[in-house]
Order: sequence, then structure tokens, then C-alpha cells
Amino acid sequence: MATENTARAILSGLMHFDGVAGSGHTVAMDATADVGGTDSGPTPMELPLVALAGCTGMDVISILRKKRQQVIGYEVVVHGIRAEEHPKVYTQITVEHVVTGRNVDPAAVARAIELSETKYCGVSKTLDKTAQIETTYRIIETGEGMSGVY
Repeated sequence: MATENTARAILSGLMHFDGVAGSGHTVAMDATADVGGTDSGPTPMELPLVALAGCTGMDVISILRKKRQQVIGYEVVVHGIRAEEHPKVYTQITVEHVVTGRNVDPAAVARAIELSETKYCGVSKTLDKTAQIETTYRIIETGEGMSGVY
């Protein structure tokens, strides 16, 4: 059965919109000052990059937990380059996974990322229609005194 999502954007300032997901959660959006906004929130075109970071991040950390990897910290950094002409879609995106932990297996990280990209992350599959997506990862080994395995 197909999944249906809904969203609304409600004007609440000059160029400020409150985005409301079907779940009821909200996100503020605004335009930059050079186009009439007050820069009080991410622009709508920044949100797909945030969504990609969150989508692949949730996949990867879930898989690493199932593989019993000792992850202490995890960050997904996404950079996007947009076309110069309207509609200015993303044409190139780089995704860097930075995994901090103890004895984290590089093969486990690589496999988790591969599964996210090829099977689980719908945001990635949506964006790859217009953008070439390149993915890298780094593992930062922590000392014995660290605690807080995620």
C-alpha cells in the first residue's frame, strides 16, 4: 500500500512561512534578505539537503546499531550545488558521514551507507533524479574514557 504524506505552508511574515507536516510538526522557512525575507529560517531549497542528511543518517545509525557498532557520535554533512537557471534544481550533492566511536568497522559503515543509498532513503532516490550524489565517510576513533554509546 502506498504511503501518502501531506504538508502545508502558512504565510506568517513578509516571506516567512510556517511549514506544517501532516504529523503536525512545524518548521519555519524564510527567504534571505536579498529577496525580501528576514532570513529567520532555512530557505525551502535548504530543506531537501536537511532531509537527505536526516534520512540517510537515520538509516545508517539504525543499521550500525543492529551491527552492534560502538558509535559515540555521528554527523551527516551535505553540500549541494544548484543549477544557475530556474528552477535551479540541485545538480551535484556531496554527503559525508562522520562516525565517531570505538573499533567501528569500516566495512560496516560502508555497507550501511550503501543500503541507505540503494534501498532505504527515499529522499536520496528523489534527489538523484536531478543531482549526481557522491558519498564519503570518515571514522574517528575515540579514547577509552568516552561514554555514551548511541
